[in-house]
Amino acid sequence: MSFVSLLGVEWKKIRRSKIMLIFSVAVIALWLPSIFNADMNFQMQVEGILPEYNFLIQGFLAMSWFIFPASMVVCTVLLSQTERSNKGILKMLSIPISTPKLCMAKFVVLLILAAVQVLMSVGMYYVGAAIVTKMQGYNFILLPSLVFKEAGLLLLSSLPMLAFFWLLSVCIQTPIFSVGIGLASIVPSVLLINTKVWFAYPMAYPFFVITAEYGKLATNLNTAQVDLVPWLPVAAFITVACLLIACSCFGKAERR
Repeated sequence: MSFVSLLGVEWKKIRRSKIMLIFSVAVIALWLPSIFNADMNFQMQVEGILPEYNFLIQGFLAMSWFIFPASMVVCTVLLSQTERSNKGILKMLSIPISTPKLCMAKFVVLLILAAVQVLMSVGMYYVGAAIVTKMQGYNFILLPSLVFKEAGLLLLSSLPMLAFFWLLSVCIQTPIFSVGIGLASIVPSVLLINTKVWFAYPMAYPFFVITAEYGKLATNLNTAQVDLVPWLPVAAFITVACLLIACSCFGKAERR
């Protein structure tokens, strides 16, 4: 079976899950507070940032710190449990197929789901910005080039984090433990972005990157900026290491 065929099979399984519903609830919960408290964006002009930029960045900060990582933790567990609940993984492992290839196909599906949630957040941003524009009589709608730039940075910076979450779901068979460890690993990111070793903690990457973007848009606010070295080499190492370990461990528990 080709890799593309595997992706198709895995995607069909996802369509029967509740992942899209979880995404919808998370995205709405993300932007509702920003809509209800839209007037507070005008108070941030003292920091040298325009209200429309603040509306966007505050939403993405909330997303990058908790909403997006938490959704991905749940996603990884659902991807694994969809197979284990009906013993589908045993059926897949019984056919002549490369186990690492199957593992990577599932991880690619996870990446697609991450992109879907980010796109849903962008869509909800524009809905929220349109509502707030009417409420406040001020244009909060930004050009797609800027919005998609921030969304792209969020998604790309999250790749090592997603690899780590996937490793957890593969190696930890009990869902409650996998979810618990994944969610607990998110919390320290808000502290670690203020240290010099933030690049060693993949869960801090999305929040750090968006915070750095905030500093660029707010002229009176100083935030640490992203140094590509040592960040990129460390991020690449973490991603590759997590995926290699996940591929080597995938399916071993079911084959016992």
